[in-house]
Amino acid sequence: MRGQLAVVEAWLAAVDRADVGAATALSAPDLEVVGPRGSVRGREVLGPWTARAGLRTTPLRWFCGAGGAVVVEQDATWADTSTGAVRGRAVVASRFTVADGVVTAVQRHDDGLPAALAGAGLTAGDEVTARGAADSAGR
Repeated sequence: MRGQLAVVEAWLAAVDRADVGAATALSAPDLEVVGPRGSVRGREVLGPWTARAGLRTTPLRWFCGAGGAVVVEQDATWADTSTGAVRGRAVVASRFTVADGVVTAVQRHDDGLPAALAGAGLTAGDEVTARGAADSAGR
């Protein structure tokens, strides 16, 4: 499970720095992206999305389970991409599915961590509290 955490961590870092090439390489061709405005498929959506979103996130908590399920609670900030002015800030949770070393699905849960965990089939017991401990436990 450690590998799926590394994939999500690298994917989030690529999105934060608007590195579309890196985010695309870490995404399945039929990536599903679900957000408050609906759902789209295809990793080609990453370029336009990162160009307009101005999203920066700081992971707060990590959860990992079977079947490639990863949930990350994040402090998210949206900024105007032309001026850098902050447009919004919230604590959100993102649910990921990882398979074969790439993100196959990502869904932002504005309704919070409990909904993201439930959607992923995870519980508070699946929290990864320390990367070193996760490595030795196989997570």
